[in-house]
Amino acid sequence: MADCASKFLLATVLALLCFSWTIAASDGPFIVAHKKAALTRLKSDIERISISIDIYNEGSATAYDVSLYDDNWSQDVFEIVAGNTSMSWERLDAGASLSHSFELETKKKTVFYGAPAVITFRIPTKAALQEAFSTPILPLDILADRPPEKKFDSKLMAKYGSLISVISIVVLFVYLLASPSKSNAAKKKR
Repeated sequence: MADCASKFLLATVLALLCFSWTIAASDGPFIVAHKKAALTRLKSDIERISISIDIYNEGSATAYDVSLYDDNWSQDVFEIVAGNTSMSWERLDAGASLSHSFELETKKKTVFYGAPAVITFRIPTKAALQEAFSTPILPLDILADRPPEKKFDSKLMAKYGSLISVISIVVLFVYLLASPSKSNAAKKKR
């Protein structure tokens, strides 16, 4: 009975090893794409969106005819300021990465839910184009009413400013008394 179970276990392990070797041998390109967006307020009624898409080939083979399409930006809301929403490259080697960026401007207040960018590529062993998607961006709250950022709190300075000044003067006075002066050191050498 134990002999039969050990043979079955050995056969299962060998089958799994053969299956994993087959998958490893036929490994192709594996495209991973990350899409990022950053908002910059230019004026009170204009906001600029900087889009950056990084494409990585984490597979073991080269991807050919790599194309990026990010045409999900409504022309009613957004205007292209710099760059293009689509781009093509001849190849993306295994372990390599590509980056593409463009900028948009908007004058409409809205919350925008962006879709992932589409990346198409070709594998030499397959006739059909392969498709990959980038990560989606978080919802963009465009021209939202944001409270102004306070970089310096004047109330805190008014409350503790005099205390900090007095402590600084006392510490400086103690330092001057405790440290030897240069003239005393010169007199001791004579």
